[in-house]
Amino acid sequence: MTITEQVVKNIIKRLLRGEDYRIEVVTLINAEFLQFAVDFFKRIVDAKLKSQHITVDWYKKEFLSPELPAKDIAINAGLNRKTIHNMFNSSTKEIVIDASNEHYDSLYETIKNLVETEHELDLALTIKFKGVSVDLNVSESLIIINTLAVKRAELRGGLWSTAGKRVEKPLMQTLCKLYDVPDNNYAVKIKGRVVEDADFEREVDFYLVEGNNQYKCEVKLMGRGNPESADAVIARDSKVFVADKLSETNKRQLDSLRVEWVELRRDGGFQQFETVLNNLKIPHGKLPQNFDKKSEIIFKEIFR
Repeated sequence: MTITEQVVKNIIKRLLRGEDYRIEVVTLINAEFLQFAVDFFKRIVDAKLKSQHITVDWYKKEFLSPELPAKDIAINAGLNRKTIHNMFNSSTKEIVIDASNEHYDSLYETIKNLVETEHELDLALTIKFKGVSVDLNVSESLIIINTLAVKRAELRGGLWSTAGKRVEKPLMQTLCKLYDVPDNNYAVKIKGRVVEDADFEREVDFYLVEGNNQYKCEVKLMGRGNPESADAVIARDSKVFVADKLSETNKRQLDSLRVEWVELRRDGGFQQFETVLNNLKIPHGKLPQNFDKKSEIIFKEIFR
């Protein structure tokens, strides 16, 4: 699960224009989900046609097979690895397989009871691919719908969580380069290790540097009035806070902490960064009139 460089660029462009960036993440979620759905339907056609016995067992055999990746097994059973890890404090493949099979059996019983109760409900899902079609009964259709819902939720949670973290570093680099801040007056420090199969990236700390002073910069692409803003600054001992939106309370909190801040979704938006540079005595140039054109040049440098 990744956020492509193009999406990161688009998010930064919107932030520089003072626009809402969320449509970029939503568009990516839609694209990845629809591609998953199409591929999933193709696999269903193939699996159902291979089944000699027209029972729901074909789904369990094909989509909960131990030969599949653990992440796929969990999703196909109506779970995700993060949930399983929270439940068992582990997400090894063995635990994922056991948890997925147990959950699937429980889900199937729930659906079976629902179908028996709602006996007047008639639902049939027909999937056609390359001239071949398969029909799914109400129980099978509900299992498929549930799997799609879980996958959509997983994509949504993962991509929203990843979006802000993937944009932090290139956004701050772009701001510095737009104002021609010398390379030795800002720095990126990456802490921690890469965690595989997680829905987050490395923690990135960005610093503005003036002499022996290293001013940590915090970036939060959050909604207005998030009460955690000042807490995050205090916890990380940040000197600069860059946010999508800030409430008046947020601003007063930051001012009281003597923290420089930039609110991207306001009049002037990112151009307040020049005031931050002045206050911290960071050498810099003037913002070019055609900063959109310069930002494209910058993107080629930082995304190469």
